[in-house]
Amino acid sequence: MWRKALKGVGCLGYSGLLLAIFASVSYLAFSQFVRRGVTPTPELFGLDEEEAMALLADQGLRLAWSNEGERYDERVPPSHILMQEPRAGTLVKRGRAVTVVLSRGPRLIEVPEVSGEALQAAQITLQAAGLRPGRTLNVYGKGTTGTVVAQQPAGGTRVEHEAEVDLLLSLEDPDASYLMPDLVDHAYDDVRRFFESQGFRLGRVSYETYDGIAPGTVVRQFPLAGHPLHRGNVISLGVVEPSAVDRPTPPVGP
Repeated sequence: MWRKALKGVGCLGYSGLLLAIFASVSYLAFSQFVRRGVTPTPELFGLDEEEAMALLADQGLRLAWSNEGERYDERVPPSHILMQEPRAGTLVKRGRAVTVVLSRGPRLIEVPEVSGEALQAAQITLQAAGLRPGRTLNVYGKGTTGTVVAQQPAGGTRVEHEAEVDLLLSLEDPDASYLMPDLVDHAYDDVRRFFESQGFRLGRVSYETYDGIAPGTVVRQFPLAGHPLHRGNVISLGVVEPSAVDRPTPPVGP
């Protein structure tokens, strides 16, 4: 009885083994049939068009271009592959086209011309354009004091987003001298506004009474007209007393 039972178990095991072998062979045969003419899509990211076409041709595939055109990208140089469909590793039939999107490279910005602008205004202009102010260097005696006299890169140059632009800022030469103008007979308010706008200092103003001269008129000055004037010099003025009024000339005779 036990021998019959063991013999039955052995037959079942043998049948199972044959069934497993048959299933494996069938799966392999089916896989070969299905996969015949199929290849994985290669990785094309970062390749130029010629490299991509050669790689695809080796695997029996073709290159096609997407209808959406090119895209800006900070990582991939212009005319190199940015995206592909199907993705790398996807199994496809030989002869199929792989569609790609090419990179246009980084988005370039035209550098605005900021020469002649004050430093703060130039920095705001650059930031509004998507650029960053770089180093600020100084030079004496070129252009109006405190304004930009040169920049690098120059205005009109196309650069990447957030590129730095160095600025050359004009400073006044501390040794520069000017010719003192004649201020006599000019209105004090006009003289004061002019010198303050040019960065000069007005010193003591002495008010004096003069007959026949309008109040607020400059009647004396130091330094004198024609003398050299430096930025650090103090300018002193004598001005007709604002409260003074013109008086009639007394009659001549006894």
